[in-house]
Amino acid sequence: MKIAIVLGTRPEIIKMASVIDEIKLKGLNLVLIHTGQHYDHEMSDQFFSDLELPAPDYNIGVGSGIHGEQTALMLEGIERVLINEKVDILLVQGDTNAVLAGALAASKLHIPVGHVEAGLRSFDDTMPEEINRKVADVCSRFYFVPTEQSAINLSLEGINRNKIFITGNTIVDACFRNLKIVKKKSNNGSSIEFAKINENDYNKDSLLKLNELDNILTLTLHRAENVDNFDRLNNIIDALAELVDMNIIFPIHPRTKKTLENFGLFSKLANLKHVHIIKPVGYLDFLSLLSKSFMVLTDSGGIQEEAITLNIPVLTLRYNTERPETIVAGGNILVGSNKEKILEKAKSILYDEKFLNKMKNTVNPYGNGDSGKKIVDILINSYKNNELKIETPEDIMNSFSTEIIAIDEDTTVLNFEKKNNGNVKVVYTNFNDTPSIKFPLGDLNLKNKFIIFDRYKN
Repeated sequence: MKIAIVLGTRPEIIKMASVIDEIKLKGLNLVLIHTGQHYDHEMSDQFFSDLELPAPDYNIGVGSGIHGEQTALMLEGIERVLINEKVDILLVQGDTNAVLAGALAASKLHIPVGHVEAGLRSFDDTMPEEINRKVADVCSRFYFVPTEQSAINLSLEGINRNKIFITGNTIVDACFRNLKIVKKKSNNGSSIEFAKINENDYNKDSLLKLNELDNILTLTLHRAENVDNFDRLNNIIDALAELVDMNIIFPIHPRTKKTLENFGLFSKLANLKHVHIIKPVGYLDFLSLLSKSFMVLTDSGGIQEEAITLNIPVLTLRYNTERPETIVAGGNILVGSNKEKILEKAKSILYDEKFLNKMKNTVNPYGNGDSGKKIVDILINSYKNNELKIETPEDIMNSFSTEIIAIDEDTTVLNFEKKNNGNVKVVYTNFNDTPSIKFPLGDLNLKNKFIIFDRYKN
């Protein structure tokens, strides 16, 4: 079996590391395609080396650019590689332009697409990531979802349950895997130093020693809805100003720094004694910072996952999230840019031990760190069963009906589907009280439940 993987950004590389490890461990053929959309070849090669991963077989070298230009160049480049390599399946991860281009290129060539971290939904179509992940899911054949909620999202969109696999999230694998690298390279992480942007001279650097700080709050802030909105940005800074018992470490994105300066807010933030603005740091250094944090304040998606994996309370500076499982689990709270809410929740974490422990001790909804192994095992099994080939169907389904059925017999999802020639989409439990939705795993017992069922008519 020959497996191709498209990677475009650092988060994709990080989250696919355990999948790459498993592919190599099992002796399968791997084709790594890097789109090169954010940084140059030298930096790209160094990042793969830092994570102890093989260098890409192809680097398309797309570089920066507007969405249409980037996507078109990636689509063309990926298609040429796939035609040349004759791969059995293409894997994409997440919701970037590389995912969009890879999924489109492979599906048009009748190469099955496996979408890692499929089924996430923020239900906010103003986010380009939401469009990318939805289009990728339309093109996919295998859906490797992190949680049951992600599986339910896909089922409600009409995806056959037999194509959906709840594997957990590879971010858990990545955190455990890469913290070992951090400890190996940095004397257990204790020697990490960061270049600090001085309050009075923005071009003069001083060193911030991580092991000399306590009560660390890691802040990341980069989303346009926050950074490009003066009122939101100012509210967040006003909240930070009152968190004087925290050491706030802020690896500042260049675009965020520029916007703060344009709004006249940079000096307001930089002059706060307990706020340490540092230059952007590499992934391994950031992971070390995160692991030593008391809490996290972020508008990032992936950091919500990393924080709950490392048992660190996180407050998310957004009004929605495509990681709702972190909210339900209790390790994450949406605070938006509301100053009062940010302060209320941050102070509860800092001063209320019971509140802190409740957030820290949540069960990780993303699994135990074996997602990469599950994904590769599913691919191997599918390859052995000749399930990767995409062929024109010979049996034409004339029609189907969608029905809501109350089940009173003792039967599993799989047995009901065989007996009634169809597909169970979702299962409702406790229908007469407070209904809840379950993903229809094959061995789930349907007795005393309601189902939405697609009945096939050939």
